[in-house]
Amino acid sequence: MEAIRIGHLSTFYHTAVLLMADPHLPGRLGVPVHWQLFGTGPAIVNAFEKKEIDLAYIGLPPAIIGMARGVPIACIAGGHMEGTVLCGGRNWGGFPEIGRIEDILGQFAGHAIGVPGSGSIHDVILRDYLERFGLAGTVQVINYPWADLVLEAAVKKEIAAAIGTPALAVSVQRYADGKVLFPPSLTRPHNPSYGILANRDLPEKEQQLIEAFLMLHEEATALLRDQPDEAARIISSYVGFVDEAFVLDTLMISPRYCAQLSDDYVASTMDFVGTLGRLGYIMRELQEDEIFDRTLIRRIHPGRDHYGYDGDPYTL
Repeated sequence: MEAIRIGHLSTFYHTAVLLMADPHLPGRLGVPVHWQLFGTGPAIVNAFEKKEIDLAYIGLPPAIIGMARGVPIACIAGGHMEGTVLCGGRNWGGFPEIGRIEDILGQFAGHAIGVPGSGSIHDVILRDYLERFGLAGTVQVINYPWADLVLEAAVKKEIAAAIGTPALAVSVQRYADGKVLFPPSLTRPHNPSYGILANRDLPEKEQQLIEAFLMLHEEATALLRDQPDEAARIISSYVGFVDEAFVLDTLMISPRYCAQLSDDYVASTMDFVGTLGRLGYIMRELQEDEIFDRTLIRRIHPGRDHYGYDGDPYTL
């Protein structure tokens, strides 16, 4: 592999931004690194299918949809849990005054909720809830190709609520006079916010390069966990158009960062397989070994995972 091509999203709490900000990254890996920005997870899957990228940061539901249609990729590492947040205007009731997600969503009958692209993890979680609670015909779901467009719709009051990343939630709080309506720790607990995906059946030499990348990825998750102020400083400085306070607020909404593929992470992913089938996104149920390859991550992170904590650290 003469260079490594990595797909990523515009998501601050992914380690991609920290690694892009490291000028020594190509030297540490021994090859040039080509980063490619995508608007949604499904677009990343399409790039894998076209052989345009080697690795990517992506939520697991769109990856599973691609796998089910034959895209030869596998999840080789984790990254973050519970990155889906429901937010809306301050006039809407939220947790804890309204304790159940079905009652919070029920408020939006006759209104629209904005969400990133169809098949994204946020889209699947929302549509699953609406289906289960009998709200699918009463609450309108509007999909947007970029999270920025969801925020714009919230600011213009074109949607009553939004569901998406912690960064979207912080943006709605700042720019649309909004609030978090339901915390991420209760929104499908342990859900695989994102993982590292790679092409299957890599040659041994390429596996060594991917393993080296995963070691740096794990180092970056540790920075997000243990030194969020420093991580926020690096990310803000690199991105250039967001301040440190915004980034820190984003990092702390759901601070469950680790590279390991924990049992909880895998179990939640497999639960999504059933959901995707029921909602019609996939036509067959995949098995665990069709989705995951834990070979490399077990070598570099053999111990206990770092996702866990007791309670929800987010202060409503």
